[in-house]
Amino acid sequence: MPVVPIVLVAAALHASWNALVKSVADRARLMAVMGGATAALAVPLLLLAPLPHAEVWPAIGASVLLHLTYNLLLTASYRDGDYNQVYPIARGTAPPVVAVCSVLLVGERLSGWQVAGLLVVSGGLVVLAAARRHGSPRSVALAVMTGLLIAAYTVLDGVGVRHAGTVAGYSGWLFVGQGLLTALALTAVGRRDPVRAAGGLTVSGLRTPAVARGVAAGALSLAAYMLVLWAQTRGALAVVAALRETSVVFAGLIGAFALGERLPSRRIGASVLVAAGAVVLALG
Repeated sequence: MPVVPIVLVAAALHASWNALVKSVADRARLMAVMGGATAALAVPLLLLAPLPHAEVWPAIGASVLLHLTYNLLLTASYRDGDYNQVYPIARGTAPPVVAVCSVLLVGERLSGWQVAGLLVVSGGLVVLAAARRHGSPRSVALAVMTGLLIAAYTVLDGVGVRHAGTVAGYSGWLFVGQGLLTALALTAVGRRDPVRAAGGLTVSGLRTPAVARGVAAGALSLAAYMLVLWAQTRGALAVVAALRETSVVFAGLIGAFALGERLPSRRIGASVLVAAGAVVLALG
């Protein structure tokens, strides 16, 4: 099965669940629902998949904590910043960092075409990130920190899943752990910052449609990252990371057509750059 289309599907799924999170006012509670849904959906993987090899359990534990911190920072970023600013900054920070780490720490080697494709993708992502300038400095800083966490867990999971002996088993334990911790942490955050919804059935202060969005976001998140983990067992980490961040192109389209955000010509041009870089990566 080819890696490139699988990662592109994962990118579209990732942009979609982030848009669901951004579309709700009380994002802390929605992310809590999402975490619980993700954990519940991942339980069958624990029952059906073999256990990961013993040497990767420390990596799973560390990755659970990194994903938890990522979810907390992402929630804070969306509280202060625009979806079409925070998302590309967070996603665009990761590919060059992953590329450097994959060469220095993992010992991977990239071809000249792959380096060129990575540079083109990264350049397009930088343009996308700089296209919106009205966000607060705090939201930009949080988005950059989120991107560094993405790079950290991408490298850690890329190495871990290759030694786990099972993508499904690694995914199951990772998502049950981080989903439960995220649900607990963000439920506590939501209780300190309640939303007064008028009428309708609620779960922890969220109206029923928002709960449905949280469950949908959890399912999309689980599917997206399982596809990425599978791809990391068959492709270079830097290439998979760069292709995954084409999600910013999908985010631009979702922002324009689903969230009603403006899609300027600069963003369109940058999206073309990202797509061109992805093609070069695929052919390289």
